[in-house]
Amino acid sequence: MPELTPRTRPTLAVGDKGSFTKTITEQDVFKFADVSGDYNPLHIDEEYARKTRFGRRVAHGILMAGIISTVLGVDIPGVGTVFVELQIRFLKPVFFGDTVTANATVMEIVNPKRIRLLVACVNQHGEDVAIGNAVVIPPEETRILI
Repeated sequence: MPELTPRTRPTLAVGDKGSFTKTITEQDVFKFADVSGDYNPLHIDEEYARKTRFGRRVAHGILMAGIISTVLGVDIPGVGTVFVELQIRFLKPVFFGDTVTANATVMEIVNPKRIRLLVACVNQHGEDVAIGNAVVIPPEETRILI
């Protein structure tokens, strides 16, 4: 488990950054299909996926939103953050075995309680696979219970 050091609203500034990296596995995709009910054969059936424009199975795009959620809830702002809005654009497919890094950068202090962050997922080749922005409510104070 990563070190959990949340940043409160008063400690955040435009330009602050965070990241989270994950390699996408077949198991991740199948677990997501089980949880979400999204059994689109593009994600789970290799024979079907081979006949598509991608030529192989791809991860659910919304998994990138989950990785973005992780960077926001673990790194910046961190523990206690409430994720209230996400606008995202999927640019490239993510394949099994790809390593995706979600990056978040504080773009704007919206008001005393909310901040907007630029969020982007890049693969191991440095290619943007998803990009957007998120609005969160950072914790008012640091409360980590161990």
